[in-house]
Amino acid sequence: MNGLRHRPRIGAARAAPPEWLLDHGDRNMHALGPGPELEAEWTAAGLRLPDRSAIRRYRLERVRAQLRAAGCDAALLYDPLNVRYATDTTNMSIWTMHNAVRYAFVAADGPVVLFEFSKGEFLDTHSEAVDEIRPGISYIYFYAGDRAVEISQPWAAEIAELLDEHGRGDRRLAVDRLDLIGVRALEGCGIDLVDADELMEEARVVKCADEIAAMRCAVHACEAAIGEMRAAFEPGATEMGLWSVLQAGNFVRYGEWIETRLLASGPRTNPWYQEASSRRVRAGELMGFDTDMICAYGACVDISRTWLCGDGRPTPAQHDVWSLAAEQIERNIELHQPGAAVRDIVDRAWYPSLEDYNCYTVLSHGAGLCDEYPSVFTRERWRHQGYDAVLEPGTVMCVEAFVGAKSGGEGVKLEEQILITDTGNERLSTYRLDLV
Repeated sequence: MNGLRHRPRIGAARAAPPEWLLDHGDRNMHALGPGPELEAEWTAAGLRLPDRSAIRRYRLERVRAQLRAAGCDAALLYDPLNVRYATDTTNMSIWTMHNAVRYAFVAADGPVVLFEFSKGEFLDTHSEAVDEIRPGISYIYFYAGDRAVEISQPWAAEIAELLDEHGRGDRRLAVDRLDLIGVRALEGCGIDLVDADELMEEARVVKCADEIAAMRCAVHACEAAIGEMRAAFEPGATEMGLWSVLQAGNFVRYGEWIETRLLASGPRTNPWYQEASSRRVRAGELMGFDTDMICAYGACVDISRTWLCGDGRPTPAQHDVWSLAAEQIERNIELHQPGAAVRDIVDRAWYPSLEDYNCYTVLSHGAGLCDEYPSVFTRERWRHQGYDAVLEPGTVMCVEAFVGAKSGGEGVKLEEQILITDTGNERLSTYRLDLV
């Protein structure tokens, strides 16, 4: 079913919309897809193109299963990633991450109603997951000023009406991102609010076969962009210039955004988390980067590499920190098996002494539409922040390593993206780990 055949109802009890609003299958970016050239490239690489309708059906049922298990009538989703997961629709995702103007109502046993921003209803008609599209109401101060509380009242009343029409009567609503004004308005309507973060993370953690197919295409696109940055990696290149090559490679291959600018060279590589700057990379220095890409089909590809600049050979110090990081990656990947408990991975994980080396924030983490649940911490952080979980087949994990001596010198960042399978794990990322 595509956007031309499936036409979500636009507006509750409103006049029928004009045809131009509905027939956007040849213009909507999700309906157009990656394009024949890119699809042919992926097919030539032996990759299967995903069935996006199958993805939509699978994801929506995952959300509804979580709502039913939690005894919720519905979810009200504002986080653009959660809206994307439940509806496969987007509208200026980065902007709507900090402007609450677009949201989705997902009934556990009823319709999906998408509330769209600024006459953007035509952006969503491609998705058969959406049953109805209505104009959104925004009470944020940017739009409502000192009328925010006033405008929140009809917004809350509309949500309450949907709950009454499609819920079981107890008005139990899961919400993900809601400010104090919104909380008070909904509670004023007698709505019982539940935190949707846990429900949505649990829904997103296990991927179906078509989601994995989409991610394989995304990894292929990401690694092609990495190859283009590698070709531009010469002495004298700026960090920002290198980062721009990576970004361009993502965008031209149906990518959507990059979550960070984590690229650093020379003395800026240790400790980690410096973002790309105007610094020029010198021959003989290390340069490390973390892709943090939201790539084709909205799939996150989160891998890291570190390279030596120029035609020389690594110094003993450079090789030592790289060897430690590579050993950490290789040994810890083997711990990520179906049925493995996170606590067991933590207990058995290998990494250099934290007395002597700076390390990364986590040993591994999930990935899907972005970095996702679960997060696997070091033994030293477990007492303060760690939690247990079990790795299931269909979970995608990113195994991390950063090693930089606390006494000084350069550091090395490495990261691999893997799929937990029925029998073990599979590396989705294939770009070589070598410094040269």
